[in-house]
Amino acid sequence: MPRRIITYSRNVFLPLTTVCHNRCGYCSFRTPVTEGCILPPPQVEDTLRRGAALGCTEALFTFGERPGLEPGFSGVLEKMGYRDILDCCFDLCEKAIGFGLLPHTNAGILTLEEMERLSRVNASMGLMLETTAPVPAHRNSPGKDPSVRIGMIEDAGRLRIPFTTGVLLGIGERMDDREESFMVIRDLHKKYGHIQEVIIQNFCPKDNTPMAGCSPVSPEEICLAIRIARDILPDEVAIQIPPNLADASMLIPCGVDDLGGVSPLTIDYVNPEHPWPQLRELARLVGDAELRERLCIYQRYIEKGWYPPRLAPLISHLNQMIHQRSDRSAEG
Repeated sequence: MPRRIITYSRNVFLPLTTVCHNRCGYCSFRTPVTEGCILPPPQVEDTLRRGAALGCTEALFTFGERPGLEPGFSGVLEKMGYRDILDCCFDLCEKAIGFGLLPHTNAGILTLEEMERLSRVNASMGLMLETTAPVPAHRNSPGKDPSVRIGMIEDAGRLRIPFTTGVLLGIGERMDDREESFMVIRDLHKKYGHIQEVIIQNFCPKDNTPMAGCSPVSPEEICLAIRIARDILPDEVAIQIPPNLADASMLIPCGVDDLGGVSPLTIDYVNPEHPWPQLRELARLVGDAELRERLCIYQRYIEKGWYPPRLAPLISHLNQMIHQRSDRSAEG
């Protein structure tokens, strides 16, 4: 029987701003508008430079959803020379490419036109569906309307963008809501073929949030959700868990294929209290399986040519680099 393969990506995490128009009941990432609420481009460039030196291949750009709708944000952004946060993101994606990292952007809800523009400088993109259920945690978050999120994931399919989505467990949804979420994702992938991976992420209670006192889901419940997802989703769609939030060694046998982006440099800014495992630790977590590095764009989409032509030389170079790393690791 062939040895199981568990993949991961080596990345840097770049939260361009924590200002957000949503008010989710579980979130501690969001902050108010201040003079320092945007990550300065020189700091981003320094992180990109250091990440490239450490062998990272992915630059994960993320920020709060529609920060420009928050009073005062546009004024702070204009002082940096930008009209919109997406303009800033586009420029920094180009910087990432220049440093030799493939951009992957998760910017919350975007229009088809905005996604099309960002797809010119991104190898892949993402948006968490979270849940198809209308949960109280999303009551004050217009961007978390399930129909809006499903619509954006469908637009990504129309644009042939290699895409990551996922569900968030423990925010008020039921098990049948999770099944429905997986079925929606399955149907979108059957129609467009663009879903690379589905993240199954467990909600971690945060102090000073409305849901601080809520109990997280148990490992057994996470395992059950993974098994349900594996039954529903096509085999080619990877199931991912964040190894800093859940016990990967316990959950991998449930049907996990991927451990997502793991950084040797930057923290998980959404869950800063949960440090990434060291890259060497990942090999222990996967047990008897083979740990294999990947790019943020999966190989089947590289073969299909689902990426901007300008990224072709970089994708080829990074693919060769990670294969050489894998060969050296096998020899060692």
